[in-house]
Amino acid sequence: MNISINRTKNPKVKPDESKLVFGQNFTDHMFIMNYEEGKGWFDPRVVPYGPLELDPSAMVLHYGQETFEGLKAYRTKDGTIQLFRVEENAKRLNISDEQVCIPYIEEEMIIEAIKTVVDVDRDWVPRAKGTSLYIRPFVIATEPSLGVKPSSKYMFIIILSPVGSYYKEGIQPTKIYVEDKYVRAVVGGLGTAKTGGNYAASLRAQLEAAQKGYSQVLWLDGKERKYVEEVGTSNAMFVVDGKVYTAPLAGSILAGITRDSAITLFKEMGVEVVEEKFTIEQVFQWHQEGRLTEAFATGTAAVISPIGQLGWKGNDIIINNFEIGEYSQKIYDLITGIQDGTIEDKHNWITKL
Repeated sequence: MNISINRTKNPKVKPDESKLVFGQNFTDHMFIMNYEEGKGWFDPRVVPYGPLELDPSAMVLHYGQETFEGLKAYRTKDGTIQLFRVEENAKRLNISDEQVCIPYIEEEMIIEAIKTVVDVDRDWVPRAKGTSLYIRPFVIATEPSLGVKPSSKYMFIIILSPVGSYYKEGIQPTKIYVEDKYVRAVVGGLGTAKTGGNYAASLRAQLEAAQKGYSQVLWLDGKERKYVEEVGTSNAMFVVDGKVYTAPLAGSILAGITRDSAITLFKEMGVEVVEEKFTIEQVFQWHQEGRLTEAFATGTAAVISPIGQLGWKGNDIIINNFEIGEYSQKIYDLITGIQDGTIEDKHNWITKL
């Protein structure tokens, strides 16, 4: 790609790195590329960050045809900026695009766009420990038309946001509510796609869980309401008898990149990972029998979120004394160490800028 670069003449004042909040501050620039049916993707450019101009009838506003991704750039001790498994994000964006009829974008183009805009705003990659630059690529349907059909026009955009640690005082156990009333996704639906409708479907349950004092929701399968699936926007893992149990990628949950990284590292550590269906009743039974020693969620934002309390049908269980466990801490240290360059990357997961 021949990406044009129009640098801002009015750079922003960078926020205090010790007070970064997730998704609240944005850098000086963004990447944009357009698509038109019959023409393909064209005019890749880096421009000053600012509002988008959309027709009120733009199809994304009416039918939700859009997708997005999330990854981070990290600054190492020697000042190098690096991305973590960016190739997997590019692949997954196209998987999501295919599900909602958005035209394919060459993965090399996605990666080049990410690298270019991050390099332009490289001074925005924070230096403080535990901080990073969050990268949000997304695609929206822009054809001005009312009528349910795939759009003939799109925009591929990348915005950047410096972020701090997801938890201010390190990774802290969370209280999770098991949702058996609402359904977020079913096999054959959009559960495997990173698209807005997938997340909009989770808001009501998440709000009601918060009103009950819980931080997030553990989703059960949409058909029988008994098999464990995901925690909010993260994949869930349970340590039972020294083995790690996690739901299989069976068509209703997202193929998390942090999930895949954790599974790879656990297997290298000699830990057996069981990817098979299991019920919430089994989880509570494992706890009663003293076999459930840890539970945690994996995702880009926090990497690892320990689950300290699980509430279901009026019953609550405390897991590992509401403390982070050995497996959770180990996998968190390994993944973040690779990301920030303090641990050797033996998997070719890092892309340096």
